[in-house]
Parts: sequence; structure tokens; C-alpha cells
Amino acid sequence: MAEGGAPFLRLDTWLWHARLAKTKGECARLIEGGGFRLNRQPVTKAHARIRQGDVLTYLWREEVRVWRVLALGERRGPPAEARTLYEDVPQTEQ
Repeated sequence: MAEGGAPFLRLDTWLWHARLAKTKGECARLIEGGGFRLNRQPVTKAHARIRQGDVLTYLWREEVRVWRVLALGERRGPPAEARTLYEDVPQTEQ
């Protein structure tokens, strides 16, 4: 989807494509529970827009994870395909 600019995807949908959780509903609950930052800004809305190049920071199993969005994805594919949607950003690069 695009609206007068770069294409975007809902954050919950993108997380589902990236296989962070098994369902979109579970992804939405994770976001609404807090602990996610999109380009350093706190995010608690599942409908937040994520774009290629954005940086997503979140707490996962007591570890801070930082991902740079490489692609939006068109579907929830196999894990190997999901890993092409993002790259891990080393903690020193933040």
C-alpha cells in the first residue's frame, strides 16, 4: 500500500510476514503490550505503518533485538523467505 509516498505495511502484518508470531492477532497483542519502537519512537498501535529502511527495536525473550526492514513482503512464506525481510543491526550501530 502507498499513500502519496513510499509503500508501507501495517506493523502487525509485517511482523506476521517476518514470522515473529504464529498469528496476526498475536502480533497485534505483542505491539499493544508495549516494548516496540519504530525509528526510536514508541509504538503501541498494530496499524502503525512500517516502510523499507525503518528500524524496529523490541524486547524478545529478555533480549533487545534491532532489525532494519529490507522488504515489506507480500505473504507469510517459509522461514528462509521471512529472514529476507530484515537484517539484524548490531547493538553498536544504533
